Amino acid sequence: MSDFDVVVQGNIVGADRIRFDGWFAVREGKVVATGEADNVPSACEFIDARGRWVIPGVLDGQVHSGSQANQEGIGMASRAAAAGGVTTMVEMPYDDPEPVASRPQLDRKIQLIEQDSHVDVAAYATLNNEHGLEAIPGLIEGGACAFKFSTFEASPNRFPRVEEDVLYEAFRLIVPSGLACGVHNQNQEITRKNILRMTEEGDTGWDAFLRAHPPLVENLATATIYELGALTGARAHAVHVSLSRGFELCNMYKRAGTAASIETCVQYLMLNHEEHTKRFGALTKHYPPIRPKAEVEKLWTHIGNGECTFVSSDHVSWGLERKSNPNVFKNSSGGPGLETLLPALWTGCIEHGLSPTMVVQLLCEGPAKHFLLEHRKGHLNPGADADFVILDQERYAFDPSTSLSAVTWSSFEGREFMVKVAATFLRGQLVWDGRKICNQAGDGQFIRPHRAGAVS
Repeated sequence: MSDFDVVVQGNIVGADRIRFDGWFAVREGKVVATGEADNVPSACEFIDARGRWVIPGVLDGQVHSGSQANQEGIGMASRAAAAGGVTTMVEMPYDDPEPVASRPQLDRKIQLIEQDSHVDVAAYATLNNEHGLEAIPGLIEGGACAFKFSTFEASPNRFPRVEEDVLYEAFRLIVPSGLACGVHNQNQEITRKNILRMTEEGDTGWDAFLRAHPPLVENLATATIYELGALTGARAHAVHVSLSRGFELCNMYKRAGTAASIETCVQYLMLNHEEHTKRFGALTKHYPPIRPKAEVEKLWTHIGNGECTFVSSDHVSWGLERKSNPNVFKNSSGGPGLETLLPALWTGCIEHGLSPTMVVQLLCEGPAKHFLLEHRKGHLNPGADADFVILDQERYAFDPSTSLSAVTWSSFEGREFMVKVAATFLRGQLVWDGRKICNQAGDGQFIRPHRAGAVS
């Protein structure tokens, strides 16, 4: 009788190297052994992925499944995640109508995850006026993997602005836990001044959003985040940097010895203002805005230099009714991305001469370490959950009409990708076979960070 439940053989991509025709063995949902092509053991099941890419399951570090009430939710989003090779969603706390800003709200979200999800889920927590700073210890104890705050008020209760002196106190409270303090980097006063002036002038067309959010709006807020981290010792994290200057600021603070980290989203690497925003209009409205081609290429320089902590999708499935107003400022920011994160970033890396190992660094190892989940996620070494994705090297134009998310539109519509998700496995169990979801709602787990006193 074999010692292993499953053995997988293929071109196994890690964060540091590719093992061509390498293998790993799975027992009871965990990776228990790895090896090279000339020493493949027997198992109850053999998955032959030779000639195909095999990577660890992707962690999408920025998912908003509940931002629009009764629109998507954990269950539907997790199906789209599986179809995109995402085996762990890191859920944002800004649910409609109430954000995850207290222990009871976190507990309710965990209950939904364990009831509805097809993939594993970790959860951010946040801060609002109703529950205040006093809720932070309970959220840490409850299993939050990080905290998310905003320097801009998108919604008074659901997505409030947290002023800098309060952020300072929140950072200080979070430091002992070792959790990251992520912040939406947008200067509120300049943003609102610009939008008011442009609206009064009738300057509200497809290209107005970019001009209302010049680099000053983003960079001032990014610098504030890192300075708060330097003052408190917290792990200060800018959650969606679209400008080269943000990376320069992060590098400067890291050289000074602070725990600064940085994230960009795949749309800032793969979409540009001149081509995609002109074509798709408000569908490409994200915060920050999609930048010009020249700035996009600067971001790729930072990616190639290994300066990015991880890349996420910032997924949110707004209905088209939230993206169709001729006044660009009246449309919601964000778009679906769970199914395009992996193929888009892989394609971008190939187009820029970067190895598939960079994809694993940015979508697997990087977010797993950032959210303190590396004891289970982000790699295929012994001890890890057997979360993996089999990829076919295939050129195709992305068609969102068959999406498993709540909407069937995408700013990546028609974009040629170079890799397709052929199968997604969660703890050794097939979740997506390239055509359909194969597991059950509730097969996903809530994942807690690995820290002193936490239960994994």
